Amino acid sequence: MPAKLLAASRVPFRGQASLLRGLGELEMLQVDKLHQYYGGSHILRGLSFEAKVGEVTCLLGRNGVGKTTLLKCLMGLLPAKEGAVNWEGQAITAYKPHQRVHAGIAYVPQGREIFGRLTVEENLLMGLSRFGAKEAKEVPAFIYELFPVLLQMKQRRGGDLSGGQQQQLAIGRALASRPRLLILDEPTEGIQPSVIKEIGAVIKQLAARGDMAILLVEQFYDFAAELADQYLVMSRGEIVQQGRGENMQAEGVRGLVTI
Repeated sequence: MPAKLLAASRVPFRGQASLLRGLGELEMLQVDKLHQYYGGSHILRGLSFEAKVGEVTCLLGRNGVGKTTLLKCLMGLLPAKEGAVNWEGQAITAYKPHQRVHAGIAYVPQGREIFGRLTVEENLLMGLSRFGAKEAKEVPAFIYELFPVLLQMKQRRGGDLSGGQQQQLAIGRALASRPRLLILDEPTEGIQPSVIKEIGAVIKQLAARGDMAILLVEQFYDFAAELADQYLVMSRGEIVQQGRGENMQAEGVRGLVTI
């Protein structure tokens, strides 16, 4: 090959490498040096991590280490004092909560926060608020396929459901928005073992599709270990350890999060 052509052929290769890096950044949540305070207390201390599309990232930590504060910052419910949040290559640090929802982020808060006086179907329809009127008229069939109990009880009021059923409803409502990033805050809290197993199976099914990043905050080690592609351990507002899910036992994660 002539020297000029050889030199020219190398340019696209370098460009391709940059493009591939860029595409990787477009398929992840990136949190960089995030800080948050409550009064004089420094709750989040320069916290950084990434959560990739196609993976379940499990964030573990004991009570009071700042996990829920972090999630509120990710959703814009609390403004970050310092640092940056990027989603799919876009800076969203200054976004309001509804803007983050429109960017493809869904949040299932601790305690579920469903609408107790609305029916199951009406609760699920609330998850369609990011779409136009035509798309928001009917609950997507895949929600009922993931959680058949919601179809059986779709005319029942949300407040009349069991705790486990309410958790399934809260997750279903979040999924109705067809998110690219699903954030779950301790979905096993106060839930009976049979429903925990069902929720775990749904998370596995969602992860297997490969088109969604899942950030799961959890205290229940066994549940997290079964699902995690990546794990993060949080203590005193910082990520103190991280690694791949299959290495959690070998790397002593249980001892870091159990009381």
